Parts: sequence; C-alpha cells; structure tokens
Amino acid sequence: MAFKRPDLPYGLNELAPFVSEEQMDYHYNKHHEAYFKKLNALVDGQKESEMDLKDLVIASNDGVFNNAAQAWNHSFFWECMSPNGGGAPKENTLNALERDFGGVEAFKKELSEKAAALFGSGWAWLAKDDSGKLEIMPLSNADTPLKHGKTPVLTLDVWEHAYYIDYRNARPQFIEKFFDVINWDFVESCYNK
Repeated sequence: MAFKRPDLPYGLNELAPFVSEEQMDYHYNKHHEAYFKKLNALVDGQKESEMDLKDLVIASNDGVFNNAAQAWNHSFFWECMSPNGGGAPKENTLNALERDFGGVEAFKKELSEKAAALFGSGWAWLAKDDSGKLEIMPLSNADTPLKHGKTPVLTLDVWEHAYYIDYRNARPQFIEKFFDVINWDFVESCYNK
C-alpha cells in the first residue's frame, strides 16, 4: 500500500494574499508530493508501508521518519489554514490560550517570536499535553510534537520553501500574516480531541 498525499481543502489560489498560487503550487505540488514519493520508495515492500502515517511518524527514525513526518506535518499544516480563517479562537481553545499564555495577543507574540527565532528550517507548533495544557514548541527540521508525546493543535511551517517566493527572507512578515488565515474551527477540533 502506498501512502497518498491528501487533497488540499481549498484551491491553490485561495489563501492569497497570504501566499500566492505560485507559492502554494511549489509548496504543495513539489515539496509535499516529494516527501510522499520518497517515503513510498523507502518503505516499498516493507511492513511500514501498511502502517497508519501518524503511527509511522511516531515509530520511525532517520530517512523514513524525515519523510513520513514531513508528509504528515504538511497535511496537518494545510488544515490549519482556511480562506475564511482568521478572527478569534473558538471557545475551548480561547479559554486554554487565556489560561496558558495570558490571552490571545500574548500567544500570538510568543508564537511569532519563537517561529522567527527558529534557526534554519522547522515548524512552530502549538501542542497540548495529556492534561490539556498548551505550549509552543519550535522544532527543527521534520520534528513534531507526536515524537514528544504531545498532541498537535496548530502549526506554522517556517522552512524557506513555505514562503520564499512571496516573502524572500522576510520570515517575520510571513508569520504575521499567518494569523489572518488560521482555521480556528480545525484548531478547536484538535484541542478537543
């Protein structure tokens, strides 16, 4: 069984002006697709090819992990955004952000600072532990809260391939505009799991 990249939940052009259709085309159709192709080549004929992708991320290491995690991370990232996104967090997420960060603005500030300061490539995650407590996890390369026993709630891809066509080296501008497209319904569903 081959792992299959999920369809985008919106058109390539529908997150503009946050990201252009050209940026999304490269990110989704080139980079994301490449992780699935490499992963399938690595696990072809192996028992890993029969695993759930999320379980494979947790169980794997090295090249299999890098490609499985990047395949899973990107699939999760697309869901974190919506053409109708932005606005305020939903009830349970809002309450948790107020409890754990002191409010939405404090959360945005911390996420922005940690995403901008992450050296090289990686992801800025909002994750929760088993008690529901939220934390921001800036993780390098393909790393994911799944490997740390945490539940991903929201993520921002800060690899250069996520923004370079539209923002060049202005990562902080990309981060700032991300808040305009956050799919708070999806975030709430992840928090409630």
